[in-house]
Amino acid sequence: MAAVWQQVLAVDARYNAYRTPTFPQFRTQYIRRRSQLLRENAKCGFEPGLRRQYLKLRSQLLALRYGPLSEQSSFRASSVRSSRTTLDRMEDFEEDPRAQGARGHRRSVSRGSYQLQAQMNRAVYDERPPGSLVPTSVAEASRAMAGDTTLSENYAFAGMHHIFDQHVDSAVPRLQFANDDKHLLACCSLDGTLSIMTLSPPPASVKVTLKGHGGPVTDFAWSLSNDIIVSTSLDGTLRIWNTEDGRCIREVRDPESSELLCCTFQPMNNNLTVVGNSKHHLQVVNISTGKKVKGGSSKLTGRVLSLSFDAPGRILWAGDDRGSIFSFLFDMATGKLTKAKRLVVNEGSSICSISARSWISREARDPSLLVNACVNKLLLYRVVDNEGTLQLKRSFPIQHGSQLVHSIFCPLMSFRQGACVVTGSEDACVYFFDVERNTKAIVNKLQGHGGPVLDVSFNCDESLLASADSTGMVIIWRREQK
Repeated sequence: MAAVWQQVLAVDARYNAYRTPTFPQFRTQYIRRRSQLLRENAKCGFEPGLRRQYLKLRSQLLALRYGPLSEQSSFRASSVRSSRTTLDRMEDFEEDPRAQGARGHRRSVSRGSYQLQAQMNRAVYDERPPGSLVPTSVAEASRAMAGDTTLSENYAFAGMHHIFDQHVDSAVPRLQFANDDKHLLACCSLDGTLSIMTLSPPPASVKVTLKGHGGPVTDFAWSLSNDIIVSTSLDGTLRIWNTEDGRCIREVRDPESSELLCCTFQPMNNNLTVVGNSKHHLQVVNISTGKKVKGGSSKLTGRVLSLSFDAPGRILWAGDDRGSIFSFLFDMATGKLTKAKRLVVNEGSSICSISARSWISREARDPSLLVNACVNKLLLYRVVDNEGTLQLKRSFPIQHGSQLVHSIFCPLMSFRQGACVVTGSEDACVYFFDVERNTKAIVNKLQGHGGPVLDVSFNCDESLLASADSTGMVIIWRREQK
């Protein structure tokens, strides 16, 4: 029942900014009390169907009271609603009701929002010890939601829940759980296929295999509604797949006939996908028409290896194999890209992974970027302005010199004491790091892979972690039950 009560809490938290706008202390007390009651009721073992019905009714009542929150659109014409249990967009709500529409719709991020947030962050950090990053350890609401457990207890993953080996002998460069889903995940392989796997009902199995690419598959992304997957390949094509039956809906060839290396959905419009290729170009593609968007292209200094949007979809970061990270401003109306900033992390090193996250604790919001750059370190940057300028905050030692290793933020970190990131490594291990610790930052280390760990992914409630390696093995790790 834990997943359902967390979804209920997520819905409450998303509307929390609209409650008593002039009394923020009440809002904090309210969400703490809601968290306590929901946790207590979850232990009673109510019938799952009743819980889900309650979640649906509460969502409807809150929408009637405060107005519906706009969501990302899916590939289909009709809009798809989604309850984001990670609360990744709490930072997009306007605290001042005068700045909202009459019904309290989610606002767009203003041009000065990152600069204002940076000023707020500096004011908070001035009161903290040197080297601290996110003040969640002193955030009462977040501590209450986590039940006052330590970060090590929260991320005590050890047991292997399942091992998938359908891609044995071919590296699995990417894997990802479906959005807001505990048991559905997908991975791509250099053998030219993708697999969609389900962990429930047991036993875990491969639900469908996506076949059609004529070369190694380099990257893929789920649509918000999980009905579509887009994938890129060294065969020079972008493919759009139906996740239910594995049917290829559309094939889009690169206009330069170059290898496609990475892709990501535009978070506010899933009709648009950004693709990076081996000829240094990135391009915005409309997957409904299969055509590139006018003005939606740009050139980097090297092969485009990694892409990530901020939560509002207004800033895109792209990394290449020459050691540079570029930020682009994305025009929501036209799909046009405008190059803004460039950061050289390390000349000649590949930027193989970028993950953006707006730190979602109401007490400690801090837009950040997590980067793997083949420098034997995991790098954590702060986003300091509305043009995507980066400032290095922390680095963590890992073995990473040549492989395309990826990392992630933990999805529920705002509810924990401290904040955690997870990365693969070339020593065949998975590492958990606490970004607040100045020393001994490793929270957990998982061993079991037979080769470099290339990617990691959490399910929505952090009960399971998936990791993939260069030998084709995918391991599902389960959290230890205390």
